[in-house]
Amino acid sequence: MSDLANAVLPLIRTRADLWRWNAADAHGRQMHQAVDLLEAAQDQPPAERLAVCQKAITSAVAVILKADDSSGIIGNAVRRLLSLHPQLAAQAQPPVVRLVDWLIAFQFDGKQDFFEIDPVAYAPALGDLGLKRYRDQLQRLRDELGPRPGEGEGRTAPGGHTRFALDWNARRLAVLDRDVDAIIATHARDRAVPRWLHDTAEALAEIDRPDLAIDWAKQATDHGDGHQSLQAAQYWCALLAEHRPDQVLAARWEVLDRWPTSSTASDLHQAAGADWPPYRGQVLNRLASRPRDAVLFALLTLNEPELAWDLAHQLNLNDADAWGRVLKEYEKLDPIATLPVHSRLVEELLVDAGAQNYQRAAKRLRTMRALTAGTSHRPDVDALIAHLRETHRRRPRLLQEFDRAHLP
Repeated sequence: MSDLANAVLPLIRTRADLWRWNAADAHGRQMHQAVDLLEAAQDQPPAERLAVCQKAITSAVAVILKADDSSGIIGNAVRRLLSLHPQLAAQAQPPVVRLVDWLIAFQFDGKQDFFEIDPVAYAPALGDLGLKRYRDQLQRLRDELGPRPGEGEGRTAPGGHTRFALDWNARRLAVLDRDVDAIIATHARDRAVPRWLHDTAEALAEIDRPDLAIDWAKQATDHGDGHQSLQAAQYWCALLAEHRPDQVLAARWEVLDRWPTSSTASDLHQAAGADWPPYRGQVLNRLASRPRDAVLFALLTLNEPELAWDLAHQLNLNDADAWGRVLKEYEKLDPIATLPVHSRLVEELLVDAGAQNYQRAAKRLRTMRALTAGTSHRPDVDALIAHLRETHRRRPRLLQEFDRAHLP
C-alpha cells in the first residue's frame, strides 16, 4: 500500500468489539482522524487519494455494521468520506465505467442500506457519457422490479430498499436536470406529507427558483399543524429573509400565531429588530395560554427576569424546569422573595421517592441556606429542613442525601 493508505486505512479498520458504545465512540473519533488526513493530503495524486477514499468507505461501512453507533460518530465519519469521494472523483477523472459500477454497487449490492450517494455531486466526474450509463443502470434495476409494494410496506417489502434508492436517485437527477416538473413529481409525490412539500421547496431553491421554492414552502407550512409543517414554516421564513425581506415580519407573526412557543416568539423578536415595541404586548398575550413559553421568552429572549417572575405567578406556571431558570436569575434581584417557590419545589420533588429527586431537593435546600446566610430567614430554612427530616425519617436515602449536602 502507499504511504497515504498506510496512514489512513489502519485508523478506519478494526477487529475490536464495538458493540459497547464507548468503544465505538473511541474508534469513531479515530476514524475522523483518518478523514482529516485524507482531506489534508492535497499534495498526493488525486487518483491515489480517490483509491484510498474508496477503500476507506468500504472498510468504514463494514465497521458500522458491527458497531453500536448510538452517538453517530462513526456514521458521521462515513458521511464525511462519502462527501469527499465525489470531489476526488472529479479531480482524478477515473474511467466512467468503473465509477458507475462502484456507485451502483454501493447503493444496490445489499451490503448496506442506510447511506445514499448524490448523483448531482458526481456529475462533474461522470460527464455526459457517465451520466447516461448511470441512468441506464438505474433503469435496468427499475425494470427488474415487480409492482410497487402496498401502502405502508416501504423498505420492508421485497425490493423495498432498491425502490427507495431508485426513488432517491430520481429526485436528485431531477435536480441535476433542473426540471421543475420532474422535481415536483418526484419530491411532492401525492402531496400527502408536509415534509414532501418541504423537500420540493428545497429542491426548487437548489436550482435557483426562489419564487417557486417560497410557494412550495408555504404550501408545506399550511399543511396541518404538526412538527413537519413547523419545520417548513421556518424554512419559508428563511427563504423570505433571503429573497423577500419586506415580508419576513408578517410571516414570523403568522408562524407565531399558529405555533405560539418561546422559539417562534424569539424568531419574531429577532426579525422585528427596532420595530419590536409594537409587537411586545401582542406576543405576550398570544403566549399567555402557554405559561412555560411565555416565561422562557421573557427570561431568555427579552432578558427581563422581573417580567418572567411576574408572568410565572400570573400564569400559574407549573413547570419545575422553567421555575428553576427563573429562580436562578431572580435570586440576583430579590433572593428572599424566591424562598417560598424554592420550598414548594422541594415539597414537589419529595412527592415521589427516588435518589435523583432526593439529590435535587437537597441541592435546592442548600441553595436556600446560601441565599439566607446572615439573614433572619436562615432559621426558617433550617426549621424546614428539620421538618422534612422528621416527616421523611423512614427514607434513609433522602436523609443520606441531606447529610451529603451538609444540611443541618
